[in-house]
Amino acid sequence: MNTHTLDLLLPIRKKLDTIEIQNSKLARLLCRVIPASCPFASDIKLFGNLIIHIPPLCKLNPLYEQLIGLRFRALNYLAHLNSNTSWDENGVRKSRLNR
Repeated sequence: MNTHTLDLLLPIRKKLDTIEIQNSKLARLLCRVIPASCPFASDIKLFGNLIIHIPPLCKLNPLYEQLIGLRFRALNYLAHLNSNTSWDENGVRKSRLNR
């Protein structure tokens, strides 16, 4: 990519960095959509012997760090949400904040 293309991506990168996760449905969706590891890395084998290893190319994606940061914020939101949740004797979820 040339520098002009990267300059066009700057507003998108800034927008991704400013997204705040305030909804558990959105957080779960982001965790499902954004993979935890690069899905493009693979090994090509022939008769059980490694022929070629294709390294992960995600770091070449100019939005990689922003997407991983967004996924991290979603996971952090869900972890915080679960730490504020307890269960009653019937197995029904109730928030500790509402007690």
